[in-house]
Amino acid sequence: MLDFNNLDQVYSIAEIGINHNGDVGIAKRLIDAAFACGWDCVKFQKREPDICVPEHQKNVMRDTPWGRLRYIDYRKRIEFGGAEYDQIDAYCAQKPISWTGSVWDLPSLEFLLRYDVPLLKIPSAHITNLELVTEVARSGQPVVASSGMSTMEELEACVDTIKKHCSNYVILHCNASYPAPEDEVNIRTIQTLKEHFECPIGYSGHEYGLEPTVLAVALGAMVIERHITLDHDMWGTDQKSSIEIEGMDKLIRRIRAIPTILGTAEKTVTPSEQTIRRKLRG
Repeated sequence: MLDFNNLDQVYSIAEIGINHNGDVGIAKRLIDAAFACGWDCVKFQKREPDICVPEHQKNVMRDTPWGRLRYIDYRKRIEFGGAEYDQIDAYCAQKPISWTGSVWDLPSLEFLLRYDVPLLKIPSAHITNLELVTEVARSGQPVVASSGMSTMEELEACVDTIKKHCSNYVILHCNASYPAPEDEVNIRTIQTLKEHFECPIGYSGHEYGLEPTVLAVALGAMVIERHITLDHDMWGTDQKSSIEIEGMDKLIRRIRAIPTILGTAEKTVTPSEQTIRRKLRG
C-alpha cells in the first residue's frame, strides 16, 4: 500500500479530471502520456451530478460541443460510469500505471472502492463536508486532501477528522483558482503547513507554467498534482490551466532532479573540485 509517511521520492499525480470531455479515447491518450512521462498516477473526478450540482445551477443553459444543454445534462454527459471506468481500470493495468479519483459524494466513494485504487482524494470544495471526510478516512485507503479556498481553521477541522480514522494522509497546499495567479500561489505556505500539522505536505497546482510546482518540491512537497491536457485549445474550463505532454515531461524531469541538486547541507570540497583545487592552489 502507498505510504505517505515513508515516500522515497515525490509522488506525482496527473489530474485528468474532466479534460477527457466524456470521451474514453481521450482519457486513454492522457493515460498514455502520463505513463510515457513517468508519472505515478492518473486521477479523475467522480461525482453524482444529481447530488453535486446545486439546485440553482441545474437548469442554467450552457453552450457545449453537443449543443446547448442544461448544466445538469452537460454534467451527466461528461461523467464516466461503470462501463468507462472498467475500461480505464483494465487499460491502466496493462501499462501499468495507477489511477484513482476525487470523491465528491458518498455514492462516488462507494463506487471508487470497487476498484484497487492507491489513494482517495478529497477535493478542496469538500474538505468542509466532514461527513464525507469521515467516510473517506474510514475507507482504509491513503487519503489526499486539497486545501484550496480554505481557512486554516477549516483545514484544521478537516485534518482533525481524518486523524480520527486514518494515519496515512497528505495535505496539499492549493490555490483553487483556474488558473491561479502567480502572485497568489504562496508556495511558502508549504513550510507553514509542515510545521503546523506535522504530516506530509504536497502541492496541487493550477497555475500557468512549471516553476511554482518545482519550487514546491524544493520546499518539501512530497506529493504533486497537476491537471493535464492534450491541447490547451480543447474545449473545457480546465484545459488552459493544465499542462500539455511536453510540460508533463519537463516537470517530472525537473522534480526528479531536485534531490540531487539540493545535495546536503555539509560544506565540502567536491570530487569535481579536487582537480581544479590542485591546479589553482598547487
